Amino acid sequence: MFTIENPDLKIVISPKGAELQSIFNKGCQLEYLWNGDPAYWAKRSPLLFPIVGSLKDETYYYEDKPYHLGRHGFARDLTFEVEDAQFDSIRFVLTSDEETRKKFPFEFVLRVGYLLKGTSLQVVYTVENPSREPLYFSVGGHPAFRVPLVAGTGYTDYQLVFGKEETAPRWPISKDGLIETRSDPFLTAEATIPLKKELFSKDALVFKSLASTTVSLRSDRTPHGLDFDFGGFPFLGIWAAPKADFVCIEPWCGIADSVDTNQRLADKEGINRLAPGETFERSWRITLY
Repeated sequence: MFTIENPDLKIVISPKGAELQSIFNKGCQLEYLWNGDPAYWAKRSPLLFPIVGSLKDETYYYEDKPYHLGRHGFARDLTFEVEDAQFDSIRFVLTSDEETRKKFPFEFVLRVGYLLKGTSLQVVYTVENPSREPLYFSVGGHPAFRVPLVAGTGYTDYQLVFGKEETAPRWPISKDGLIETRSDPFLTAEATIPLKKELFSKDALVFKSLASTTVSLRSDRTPHGLDFDFGGFPFLGIWAAPKADFVCIEPWCGIADSVDTNQRLADKEGINRLAPGETFERSWRITLY
């Protein structure tokens, strides 16, 4: 495990998947990250790469050849190397190799950086294409935050509050983990989603092209919560495992296959195309209080 800290925060990261293990606020002595209880969900903040969500039949085609990938890809299960480490920042790197090319026939360099500034944690994803061919990929985050945050409060005491009023449908997920072709009404000129565990009885809430670039986890019963900045990510997922005491806020550059997909990677909704020699970068930030 690797630790970075400053006077306000202490962060622990595992080299496996470059995954966050702890986000601890020293000032209020609160842990904000889910504990990974395997009875509900053993992950804490997996990195989604080179796909987000599920593929139809766990299969995609590139240059007419089939390849197979499980949900959310392989990066979360591989060991990253530490490329740079400072007291309050760290950067991990994962490079394509013979094994990754069996499932994903592209050269890539994937970096994940963690940087502390005051009570904020910034997470930076950088993808480089070192080859002479285009690179097609998706990338996203999946951090799970404890709810309730504070003793004496309950799950339904909390809400998610967007930075702007939203009129936005949710995109249902099929039993196979695919995005349905028709959306369902959800938010209508409103900014707040009251949390209740029944929200996720049909899998994640999936949003496309929200007006907001921020969402906050708050409660009227405590001053403690967090602000989550996801500017630059065109898709947002919100999810929790059944009966679990957490909520995931998931910024995505990519999305699961639709039920009517042609399974061709280059045609996939939300896919990112990176030209030879180019670099892609996105970041999200949480501010704790």
